Amino acid sequence: MSTVIPGTGPTKVIAAKVPEHHFPWRAILPIAVTLAIALFPAPQGLPQHAWYFFAIFAGVIVALMVEPLPGGAVGLIGVTLVAILSPYVLYSPAELAKPGFKAVNASLGWALSGFSNSTVWLIFGAFMFALGYEKTGLGRRISLMLVKAMGRRTLTLGYAITIADTLLAPFTPSNTARSGGTIYPVIRNLPALYDSKPNDPSARRIGSYLMWVAIAVTCVTSSLFLTALAPNLLALELVKKTAKIDITWTQWFMAFAPVGILLLVAIPLVAYVIYPPEVKSGEEVPKWAGEELKKMGALTGKEMTLGVLVVIALALWIFGGSVINATTAALLVICLMIATQVVSWDDIVANKSAWNTLAWFATLVALADGLSKVGFVKWFADGVAASMAGYPPFTAMVVLVLVFYFTHYLFASITAHVTALLPVMLAVGTTIPGLDMAQFSMLLCLTLGIMGMLTPYATGPSPVYYGSGYLPAKDFWIMGGIFGVLFIAAFLLIGLPWMAFIK
Repeated sequence: MSTVIPGTGPTKVIAAKVPEHHFPWRAILPIAVTLAIALFPAPQGLPQHAWYFFAIFAGVIVALMVEPLPGGAVGLIGVTLVAILSPYVLYSPAELAKPGFKAVNASLGWALSGFSNSTVWLIFGAFMFALGYEKTGLGRRISLMLVKAMGRRTLTLGYAITIADTLLAPFTPSNTARSGGTIYPVIRNLPALYDSKPNDPSARRIGSYLMWVAIAVTCVTSSLFLTALAPNLLALELVKKTAKIDITWTQWFMAFAPVGILLLVAIPLVAYVIYPPEVKSGEEVPKWAGEELKKMGALTGKEMTLGVLVVIALALWIFGGSVINATTAALLVICLMIATQVVSWDDIVANKSAWNTLAWFATLVALADGLSKVGFVKWFADGVAASMAGYPPFTAMVVLVLVFYFTHYLFASITAHVTALLPVMLAVGTTIPGLDMAQFSMLLCLTLGIMGMLTPYATGPSPVYYGSGYLPAKDFWIMGGIFGVLFIAAFLLIGLPWMAFIK
């Protein structure tokens, strides 16, 4: 089973569990897909070099899904292969014939372009905030304090999980690190206090409810905050490149806030009704949380310092846009974290998740840009637009958003989904007369978190909760379908009018 972001969840754990005899087909399949596509002649209207580029791109997407290697390595191999074959896959004969043009130099600049991208470094910076939460223990302390205060009733315990995830989300761009790495280790200890066991009928006593609330909540917070999910930031960059539209942190939050806040309030209650726990109340949970807090001791200086720095970062992101770039603000706070010894330079160097994600997203930005550069996206968009001729702009927009959302059933990676489909959907939008591209772009981007609700493999923390033993496959698929429909329905019915109002 695949995960979403390399190094931000159970990716390495799952990969380590894959039997050796599985490796060949995982390695062969992306190569086979690339060669199979390349051997076919280019479709009418598409240059042959663009078709070859698409073949490599498709191979990369398949490799991201089956994971023969970590995502960062897959991206690096992809851009390196394109750079080597650039005279045949990246540049047209007309470009190659220009006086003084050297593909060997130009292709290297293209391959490394993602590493100078500000959004990629903002993702990296947000991972450092998550590192601070982990190193200081502040994230665990917040979760335990909420559990202690609200854990006497199962319903309010659901709200404690919701509040904890919401507080951590703006500064944790990996929902796997946030939910699977911080929330899950706390709540996995709770069911046993009520004799609720995994892979057992007793799971429904309380464990199933808690696990479902946790995964549903983190999907919503991943859409609520731009910096709560790394693919959000990748999508932001693709929107900027493809549709020439900038979206700020505040604009993102304001657009989803009415839907997100409503869903966060509703999730524990809705789950309590349609997936009810057998245990409604008890004293064991707050007692356990109190004991764990005693073990942690008093609030440390580093925790207090991190709290102040986190507030500074949030204030700069919301109010400082005209004075300081969001990425610069993140880097400033990282420098302050190092200077105040919240984290050490060795901690930063050793953070494989952050560096892995930096390499992965930098290469994916370049590959997605290359798909537009060779003309494939425009060619494909023109073909799709022709099939939608006659549809009113609003109808076309809603249909495209629904297609984008539900095709996530085919992906085990939100990042792969964004890279493969977002540029195409944006390009299709530009060909539909009268369609509001700013609104359309925002609608597509805001679905990225909530689409993680659909399947047991849809987003990073999904395999964590699915593998907990408290959410049987049948329950996960049924509940995922129900909540997935509820999420997108609320988003379109409330979010669309709201976005038109604040425009």
